This record gives sequence, structure tokens and C-alpha cells, in this order.
Amino acid sequence: MANLRSIKDRINSIKNTQKITRAMKMVAAAKVKKAEAMTKASRPFTLELYKMFCWVYKEAMKNKCDKIKTTNNIENYPQLLALREINTVGIVVISSNKGLAGAYSANIIRYTINLIKKYKEEGKKTKIYFIGQKAIPGIKNLQKQLGFEIKRTYINVLDGINSSSAYVVASNLADDYINEEIDAIELVTTRYKNMMSYKTESWRLLPARMDNGKLKEFHSKELDEELKIEHKEHKIEPLSEYLPSLNSVLANIVPMFITNVLYQAFLEAQASELASRMTAMSAATNNAGEMINGLTIEYNKERQAKITQELTEIISGASQVG
Repeated sequence: MANLRSIKDRINSIKNTQKITRAMKMVAAAKVKKAEAMTKASRPFTLELYKMFCWVYKEAMKNKCDKIKTTNNIENYPQLLALREINTVGIVVISSNKGLAGAYSANIIRYTINLIKKYKEEGKKTKIYFIGQKAIPGIKNLQKQLGFEIKRTYINVLDGINSSSAYVVASNLADDYINEEIDAIELVTTRYKNMMSYKTESWRLLPARMDNGKLKEFHSKELDEELKIEHKEHKIEPLSEYLPSLNSVLANIVPMFITNVLYQAFLEAQASELASRMTAMSAATNNAGEMINGLTIEYNKERQAKITQELTEIISGASQVG
């Protein structure tokens, strides 16, 4: 009888867990629709801004830009666009604040660790900027072994993604970049594809380097397909006039571009996380159902065996009395 009770307790426990996973799946499914819509709605603007930045960057390289005085470093585009030797790389790790999202955080951690190892082999130092807290323990445990520095941590940015929070992060990165605490900025994020898949990747933000009309180490195959950039020989470039001046345009485009790339990375990461959580909770709910079915069969077999044993004992006792 004790065995029957323990099986029944396990069934009830798994049913309670299944209710939780089913509820989390429904919540994630409701949120991922909104996150997916925001991500896809933001992509066209990001891509157009990307093309505009590439164009003005080429113009800035052709024309010597005057030095400017600014109160915010993120507006100091001459120093932000200037090429220099890379000795220290600032890696912005965009993870999440919540768990139960399958392998999402593990993929971010693994990718970041491999990136740190790669730069260590190249003789470059790394400084980490955490966006979200789930990736912190897994990466921080290897701090002594890999020798990187944790520069800044942002916990609340992903709770309500907006351009203001992206601007704050962008400003801090620009401060560290211009103060030469870091010589490059690289983002580790996930590119949302659909409800069932996403891709972990890194985007080199600064220093900006052009390759055949595109930002080197920033564009991807997916981005190229969306941009549909055609490189033709003897292509005539249109004449451009910048009002009130090229410097004025750059002073607005550069901080806007850096902030928007961060904002887009936040959106992509959020949509990927929610999709991963929905998939994980769906799988957990199905697995719980399979476990309940298996335990129910085991319970029925055990109960049937118990009844058979009791009937056998009754019949045996009755025959002895007769």
C-alpha cells in the first residue's frame, strides 16, 4: 500500500509542476508575440540607419572632419570613428534576468567564453559589460582563469527596453572608448529568427571599418539579404550635399547609430529569450504528461496486483475454512 501511495504522490506532484510549466508557456507565448512584433518593426529603421551610417562614414573618411568640443563623448564622432590599434576589447554580453528558458543563457555563456579565449590567444585583454544577470555566474567563475575584467553590470535595462536605456549604455561605452579604457566594442547577442530558432552571434560596433561598402565584422549573411546591397563595377555614386554641414550630420548620425544598434540587440535578445522559454516550457509540459501517463500505468498495475493478491488470500482462507 505504501508503494501505491508514493506513486500517487509523485503523480500529484508532477501534475502541479505541469500546471506551472503550462502557465509559463502561455505567458511566454503571449509576450513573444509582442516582442517579435517590436523586433521586426524596428529592423527596417535599423537597416536604413545602417546604410546611412555607411554612406556618411565613407564621406567622413574622404573629407577631413574638424575637431569638435562636446559635453557628451558619444557625440565626439571624430574620436569614435578614428581607427586605432586594438589592445583591449569591451564585450557587451546581453543575456536575461530570468531562467527556465532552455539553453538560452548557456548558449550566451559558451559563446562569450569562447570569444574571451580567442582574444586571449591573440594577446588582447577583455573587459565585460553585462546586460542582464543570468550570464554573470557562469562567466564570472572563469574570471581568474581567463583574466578578464568585469567593467559594468546593467540589471534593469531588459525589464523595460527603450531607447533611453540604450542611450545610457551607449554613452558609458563611448566614455570608456574615448578614454581609451577599451579599444573596441563587441556585442554578444542573439538574432531572432522565428518561434523555434535563434542564432547566437557577435556584432563589432567600434572601431568601424568598411569592407566593400559595408561595415566589416558587423554585417552577416542575413543582414546582407535584408539590405540587398548590390556591388557593381563602375557604379556611379550620386552627388551628396550635407546641410548644414557634414560635421553636423555626423554629430547626429553616429550617436544615433550606436544607440540604435544596442536597442536592436536588446530587442533581438528579448524575443529570442521568450521564444526559447516558450519552447522549453512546452517541452517540459509534454514531458510531464508522458511521466504522468507512465506513472498512471504503473499505479494501475500495482493496484491490480494488490487486488489480485487480496482475492487470492480471501479464496485461500475460504478453502481452508471449508
